[in-house]
Amino acid sequence: MAIVFEALGKHHDRSRFSCGQADLDGWFRRRAGQDDRRDVARVFVATDSELGVVGFYSLSAFKLELGELPEEIARKLPRYESGYPAALIGRLARDVRMRGKGFGEVLAVDAIRRILGAAETLAVLAIIVDAKDERAAAFYEGLGFVPFPRRPNRMFLLASSALRGLEKM
Repeated sequence: MAIVFEALGKHHDRSRFSCGQADLDGWFRRRAGQDDRRDVARVFVATDSELGVVGFYSLSAFKLELGELPEEIARKLPRYESGYPAALIGRLARDVRMRGKGFGEVLAVDAIRRILGAAETLAVLAIIVDAKDERAAAFYEGLGFVPFPRRPNRMFLLASSALRGLEKM
């Protein structure tokens, strides 16, 4: 099994993909391409030569407000009214055929690497995710994401922490 990560294209057959969550499957099949073309999100897929699309994630720019951050981080930042730059992993899913193989982590690491690559040119303070449920929150916590104080389903990982984590891999 050789997995290739690439930008979503018209040639990718999305009809066979199923992560087991109707809202994510529906978005991927019907709206992912539109969101990408409209510059709302960049969508990346993981493909296998035999299985086709086995995972995807979307990336978008995001703005953090100072009041959203934990005090120990906020007090170290300058006070900018315009907010702080971040990147959002908006949707991330792996096909049910990949269940139990640690593939969700592979997808997340690819997304984080892509964000950190962009961060060499464009400032990114943090990487943001919205956990759909407790299971997703536990998954992201295992990768080092921390809940926002006022919105526990929204989680963040400082880009500097992500970089240190990847350097250890």
